Amino acid sequence: MKKVQNEIRKFNEERDWDQFHSPENLAKSISIEAGELLECFQWNNNFDKQEVCEELADVFNYCFQLADKLNVDPEKIILEKLEKTREKYPIDKAKGKSTKYNKL
Repeated sequence: MKKVQNEIRKFNEERDWDQFHSPENLAKSISIEAGELLECFQWNNNFDKQEVCEELADVFNYCFQLADKLNVDPEKIILEKLEKTREKYPIDKAKGKSTKYNKL
């Protein structure tokens, strides 16, 4: 993940784009790109995998930039959240179910 973050940082520095990347703008961009990702599946399941991958990369890109801007380690926060989610969804109650944790 460090290599990816370094490459994104370098890309933005070369273009002097960091000036536009406030946490608020990055959060908006994540939402916008997530909408574009969702659009790939809008009418049916006949999606273009390459297009999906490109939109997914855009979402990741902005997520990594926001993590960088907030000075947080993406791997660390993902693993911490996964641990909390494990507690909310114990295997014996959640396996094979899509029920929200408060209704298990």
